[in-house]
Amino acid sequence: MSFIQKIKNDKILNAVLQKMDGEIYLVGGAVRDFILEKETYDRDLLIVDREARDFALELAEKLDATFVPLDEVNKIYRIVFKDKINYIDVTNPLENSIEVDLKRRDLTINAIAVNLRTYDVNDCCGGLSDIQNKMINMISEKNFLDDPLRLIRVFRFQACLGFGVSNSLLQVVNKHKNLIHKPAYERITYELIKLFGGEYAHEALLTMDDCGLLVEVFPFVEELKQVPPNSHHHLDLFHHSVETVRQIAEIYKSSSDFVKEHLERVDFGGQTRLTHLKLAGFMHDIGKFSTWTIEEDSGRHRFIKHDDVGSKLAHKILKEMHFSNKQIEYVTTMIKNHIYPSHVMCSPEITDKIMMRFVRKMDSNSIDNIILAMADRLSARGPEITEDIVEKNISSLTRLMDFYLEKRDALAPLPKLLDGNEVMRILNIKPSAELGHVMEALHEAQISGEVLSRDDAVQFVKNLGKI
Repeated sequence: MSFIQKIKNDKILNAVLQKMDGEIYLVGGAVRDFILEKETYDRDLLIVDREARDFALELAEKLDATFVPLDEVNKIYRIVFKDKINYIDVTNPLENSIEVDLKRRDLTINAIAVNLRTYDVNDCCGGLSDIQNKMINMISEKNFLDDPLRLIRVFRFQACLGFGVSNSLLQVVNKHKNLIHKPAYERITYELIKLFGGEYAHEALLTMDDCGLLVEVFPFVEELKQVPPNSHHHLDLFHHSVETVRQIAEIYKSSSDFVKEHLERVDFGGQTRLTHLKLAGFMHDIGKFSTWTIEEDSGRHRFIKHDDVGSKLAHKILKEMHFSNKQIEYVTTMIKNHIYPSHVMCSPEITDKIMMRFVRKMDSNSIDNIILAMADRLSARGPEITEDIVEKNISSLTRLMDFYLEKRDALAPLPKLLDGNEVMRILNIKPSAELGHVMEALHEAQISGEVLSRDDAVQFVKNLGKI
C-alpha cells in the first residue's frame, strides 16, 4: 500500500514515535488524506494503553507545542504546533477498542486506522474500497441518529472530494432530514462553510436537494424553485443559483495568480474569500421571489430592487444561523451589489472616473464583486441573451477588473473631511438616522469626486440641510 510509505515518511508522525512509547494509531481524515495524496495538517491519534490527557500533555512538552483541551468529557485534546497550521488531536478509543471506535464513526472513508508501530491497517468498515471507488457510504444508520450533524457532513465531503453518495445513504438522509435542526447552529455553520469551500460545492448542493436536506437548512430554496426560467434565464431560479456557484469556481480556476491569491485569503470566518463568495453566489437572488412581477402587456418578468431586498433577507437568515458579523457583512455586501459592476460597464460612455467610482466604493471587495457579476452573467442564458451579449458583458467586466488591478496600488484612502460632531454642529441636529444619511451621502460624494476638500464637504452638508 503506497500510502503506508507516505505515513512512514511523515516528519510529524516520526517525531511522535521518537518521543513517545506505546500503541499509537493514526485514524480518520488523516489516513484518508494520505490515501488520496492530499496534504494534511490535522492528524488524529488514538492512544490505547494510557490516558489521552497524560499522553497529550507529555507530547506537547516534548515537541514544544501548545496543549489545548478540546473536550474533557470525551477526552479529546489538541496539540498545536508553533507554525499554527499543523496540529494533532489525541483521544482514547471508545470502550478501549479500535474496532468499536471505528464502527461508531460517520462514514467508511473516515473509519480507517493505521498502527504506527507495525503499520497494520484496520479497515473493518470497508473504507479503502469506498475511497478507491470514490463513493461515500455510511457505517450505520444509528450513527446518524447519535449525531445528526453527520447528515450535512456527507455533503461536505462530497463537495471537497467530488465522490458520489450511495443510494442507501441518501435514503437515510432523506428519512432523517428533519433531525438536522437538533445540532447547534455553530456546528451546522462550520460544516456549511466547509461545504462551500469544496471544489464540488455545486454538485453537493444538488445532491442535498435531491434528498430533501437542502430546504431544511436553507428554507428559501422552496421560493427559488417557484421562479421559472424567463427571457433572460434558461434555468429556474434555484438551478441558476447553483450554476452561479459553479461558475465562480470555474472563473477562479482560470484567474491570474494575483486574483487567486486574493480569493484564497482568510479574512473572516476561518475560511477563504472564495468560500464566502460561493455562499453569496448561492444566495444572490433570494430577493427575487418577493419582488417578482410579470408585466401584463409584454409578459416580461421583473424583480425590481431584488438586490437590496435580498441583502436584507440574507442578513436575517445568516444572523439566525449564527454566522459572524464579518461574514454577514461580506455576503450581504456581495448580494446588494451583484448587479453593480454590470451597471457600471453599461454606461453610455465608460470613463476612468466612472470605473474609479466603482473601485472606491467596492474597495478591497472589487475583485469578488466583479467575479460574482461574471458568474451571474454566465449562468443566465435565456432566449433573449445571445452569445454576443454574453461576450460583451464579460469583456466589459474584464476591463473593469483590469482597471482595478492597475490602479489598486496607487489608491490612497479617502480623507475624512468632516466627522459626525462637525456635521451635527453645521446642521444643528442631534445623533439620529438623519446624521447617518448625511454621513453616507457625504461619503458617496467623495467617492464620485463631487467633494474633494473640506470646504467642499461643508458646502455639500449645508446644501443637504436645505433640502
